[in-house]
Amino acid sequence: MSNVSIGLIQAKHEVHGDEPIEVHKQAAIEKHLRLVREAASKGAQIIGLQEIFYGPYFCTEQKTKWYDAAEEIPNGPTTQLFQELARELGIVIILPIYEKEGIASYYNTAAVIDADGSYLGKYRKHHIPQVAAGNEGCGFWEKYYFKPGNMGYPVFDTAFAKVGVYICYDRHFPEGARVLGLGGAEIVFNPSATVAGTSEYLWKLEQPGHAVANGYYVAAINRVGVEAPWNMGEFYGQSYLVNPRGSIVAIGSRDQDEVILGSMDSKLIREVRDIWQFYRDRRPETYKQLTGL
Repeated sequence: MSNVSIGLIQAKHEVHGDEPIEVHKQAAIEKHLRLVREAASKGAQIIGLQEIFYGPYFCTEQKTKWYDAAEEIPNGPTTQLFQELARELGIVIILPIYEKEGIASYYNTAAVIDADGSYLGKYRKHHIPQVAAGNEGCGFWEKYYFKPGNMGYPVFDTAFAKVGVYICYDRHFPEGARVLGLGGAEIVFNPSATVAGTSEYLWKLEQPGHAVANGYYVAAINRVGVEAPWNMGEFYGQSYLVNPRGSIVAIGSRDQDEVILGSMDSKLIREVRDIWQFYRDRRPETYKQLTGL
């Protein structure tokens, strides 16, 4: 399939952080079900949601309360609900949720669901930040909540394209982005939660760079709004799809719930890779210093 319609969903989480977990999840899931249906009605074939879409970005604080938001994948209720939705609509869904494995191991994960509703697998975020933010007591305290990913950098052969996933802070590390390209990814989804003043100046630099260096599309997704009670900063949206030439195909607003639609052209991937032979001209035997091996 030469042209594939890509849908990116950015949304504000409007439930106050003091509310019970189930209140957060119910409100966010209902909103995203509506937005996914909207995207599908506009022709989207692969739809990506934002990082840990079914709640606030709770890593602004360190409280055991949020462990209860985690679910098993694929046996948890949210994955199964969106499997049913994917099957009904005939769409691929990139579903980032908080994963629980066993008794108390937690990961920042995205499930990949195919257009027939089948579960293809999951990606676990590798690079876990621990960074103070502007407001006192607030930060990106992700090491409190997530173990580092341990399942490599899989590429999923979906009904419409070969898909990779790289979550939020991962995007600052070019090594995994390259591995996804070597694995055959045609498009890489980067669901994120990032605020103004911390990384906004990098938002439109790094991922076009990954797209050009690796000859694939990148779908960058960010939430919008300010989340109470933390008020750490504004999640600035501007979710976008960028092509292998580094050109932004489609981009969202800064502050609105929105479905962003863009087209992925597999012929362009081939054309760019034929011109810029980065994979042919790599010298992996000279890169051993990167890993210390």
